[in-house]
Amino acid sequence: MLLLLLWLSLAAPLASGSAAAAAAARRPSSLRDVTDGNWEDILTGEWMIKFFAPWCPACQQLQPAWSEFADWGEDMGVNIAKVDVTEQPGLSGRFIITSLPTIYHCKDGVFRKYQGARTKEDFLSFVDEQKWQNIEPVSSWFGPSSFLMNSMSALFKLSMFIRRCHNYMTDQLGIPVWGSYVIFGLATLFSGLALGLILVFIADFVFPSRRFSSSDYYQKKQSMEQARLIQQQEDDHEADGEEDDDEDDEEEEEEEEYGDEDGARRRGSPEPRTQGFSEDAVRKRMVAQREDEEEDT
Repeated sequence: MLLLLLWLSLAAPLASGSAAAAAAARRPSSLRDVTDGNWEDILTGEWMIKFFAPWCPACQQLQPAWSEFADWGEDMGVNIAKVDVTEQPGLSGRFIITSLPTIYHCKDGVFRKYQGARTKEDFLSFVDEQKWQNIEPVSSWFGPSSFLMNSMSALFKLSMFIRRCHNYMTDQLGIPVWGSYVIFGLATLFSGLALGLILVFIADFVFPSRRFSSSDYYQKKQSMEQARLIQQQEDDHEADGEEDDDEDDEEEEEEEEYGDEDGARRRGSPEPRTQGFSEDAVRKRMVAQREDEEEDT
């Protein structure tokens, strides 16, 4: 009988402990997981978010304190969450995670980086005493919902996709590392050419060329060329007419000068009497005059 009572006294605490453990196992965890699909939920309400990686020793040391802090989240009205950067590379780029673990506080879409001690008591006082108000918030340019951070998220996703493809080709398909690099180089080249061609098509569609913007473009162009040729011919004719006028003026001036000289010559000295006769006739006439003079003497 004593042995039975002793056994019952020992079994009762064990049963109560196992029941409490079973109840704790059945209780849902208050620690929430944030992914690329539901990250916009953190833009409303108050959140404390931890970015970690399973291989990080500091993250492993922080895990117990963070889990205990999460148990108080519901009572304090704060959502406690975690982000595995190895599984969510887009969020790693969206928040520019450069060190692990990294903790952010978010209040209605305004983000602040936690820099304090990493114990449960420090987390509780940080939220309860609203110490986050003394921290400068993240600029809107670098906010997770900005265009810049959306681009960073897409870039990180692309880099992780390329890494997974590289690991698959080298580990599963047995392709050498240099062969994987060649494949990615060719893919980059052809994707760049395709993107350039698409941009050219978009530019032609948005800003069409003048030759395709109007059906009578060629007619207009031909008429403009004809008008230009006609104008050029008219300009040439006008230039030729001005040269002819100048030449006529010069000739008139020369004629006037020569006419004045002839008039002056006619007025100044009489023409010799021998003008209009040949030299032989003049000589014969002079010889005859001398003979007449000699006869008279």
